[in-house]
Amino acid sequence: MGDLERLRRNLADLDRVVVAFSGGADSSFLAWMAHDVLGERARAVTAVSPSLAASERAECELLASEWGLRWSEVLTTEMEQAAYLSNDGDRCYWCKDALMEAVAPLAEATSSVVALGVNTDDLGDHRPGQRSAAERGAVFPLVDAGFSKADVREWSQRLGLRTWDKPAAPCLASRIPYGTPVTLGALASVGDAEAALRKLGFGELRVRHYGDLARIEVPAQRLADVVARRTAVVEAVRQAGYRYATLDLEGLRPGNLNAALTSAASSPIHGPPPVAPRSEQAGRNLAY
Repeated sequence: MGDLERLRRNLADLDRVVVAFSGGADSSFLAWMAHDVLGERARAVTAVSPSLAASERAECELLASEWGLRWSEVLTTEMEQAAYLSNDGDRCYWCKDALMEAVAPLAEATSSVVALGVNTDDLGDHRPGQRSAAERGAVFPLVDAGFSKADVREWSQRLGLRTWDKPAAPCLASRIPYGTPVTLGALASVGDAEAALRKLGFGELRVRHYGDLARIEVPAQRLADVVARRTAVVEAVRQAGYRYATLDLEGLRPGNLNAALTSAASSPIHGPPPVAPRSEQAGRNLAY
């Protein structure tokens, strides 16, 4: 079980922190705790880029207002890095590198340490971004205090934080298979498709991007609901720029695209061409 008092002590010892705040359960809990312990010596910063869903950015601003966080946002430039756009197994490394580059001036100006909401469960997955952040001096207070994902949710609920049961919402680029280039068009299509499906009542989902085909993942117990509303689901996906909508019968499996990395050493991963930018799709959608 995560040690809340140890987390408080660790934050107090850091004295001044800038929390990378994405609005998810982990970073929200850490941002709230840092504010509770350090007050004005804690700052929550949201990295804004095309890979951040608009709804998540809005949620960060809303939470900051509700909780009285000292909050700001920074623009990150991972979309300008060829290493990120190529989308190999280290894509997340370059994403966190861009985050740290953008946040560093804020941290340096106040002699603060950058803190990330990494939990102990994250240590067992393929997370090159953690390595990148650590190389640039970031700290992981939740890990140091022994917090798992379940601990974060339990303590968040005890403290009355409404993010305690928020579904995980990783960046939109995580929906694009490794080896398929990250493009603005692909990110926009994924974001629009997921936003439209959430309006249909599917709060926990992923839309995996395979060119003009969208592979929809929802929890297994909701597969029948998707089929029951298939006409609306297909229309939502097509309006986002896809030609085909498929339903993954294995259900939602966060991080499942990482499985492809196990064969990467012996066989390069090649994906289908990315969806065209939105401006190029406008006329094409009429043919659906």
